[in-house]
Amino acid sequence: MSVEKSLLGKDTHYPTTYQPEILFPISRSLSRENYADVAGIQQGYDWWHVFELSWLNAQGIPQVAIGRLRLPATSPNLIESKSLKLYFNSLNFMRFASTEELIQTVEQDLSTAAEAPVQLSLIDANDLSVSQPQGRCLDQFSPEQLSEHPDASLLQHVGSGLLVEEQYYSNLLRSNCPVTGQPDWGTIFIRYRGEKICPASLLAYIISYRQHNGFHEQCVEQIYADIWTMHKPEELMVYAAYTRRGGLDINPCRVSNLAWLPETPVRLARQ
Repeated sequence: MSVEKSLLGKDTHYPTTYQPEILFPISRSLSRENYADVAGIQQGYDWWHVFELSWLNAQGIPQVAIGRLRLPATSPNLIESKSLKLYFNSLNFMRFASTEELIQTVEQDLSTAAEAPVQLSLIDANDLSVSQPQGRCLDQFSPEQLSEHPDASLLQHVGSGLLVEEQYYSNLLRSNCPVTGQPDWGTIFIRYRGEKICPASLLAYIISYRQHNGFHEQCVEQIYADIWTMHKPEELMVYAAYTRRGGLDINPCRVSNLAWLPETPVRLARQ
């Protein structure tokens, strides 16, 4: 296939005028139908980092920052990522009298789309630090059984009967965007208190998402729900730090105990 006939170089219209109507909300309700009895499935946040955030000040001079969005898991809607990218592009040539006016405008537009309060904070372009993942890495284990699609039956107890509190992480999370089919990569953190989970089986379960089509938020909620249902832990946190695509990264977190909810999202080297 020649370059001319490939997907490279296909036109995408990037707006140069303010277009809040470009935001595309997606209802969370359909994917949550099977999780109604799962404690904490709507408890937590979706944190986004917006790396292509630029606008004009009152004098018409371009400004840049990194935006951090906090969308509550209780919101009826998530916001489709490409529409969010195009929305922020529509701000590139819009003048704002102050950063407060910018923040107020963005929060109002996104809150309308999500049908819940969305918060935006601005970070200096050079001030976003990188941290190391906390917990025990699962990627050293060799699962005995693998699946090409999410399979909760892969999750196994160790069988000791002892209650433990552990945090694992894996860099092997991969799923596909249900809209574009493009792969989404991430590091996933799983913290729990309860009967010990076999780490190799937990890794096998994470790997089973490798060909799964699902939005970031939906994948995290399905992982959370399957662990909660299969293992019935006393407490559980599932957090995914996805790598950026289109100038955005998404970091959904669901917790059974608000005390386990991070104050701010982690930032990893791959992001």
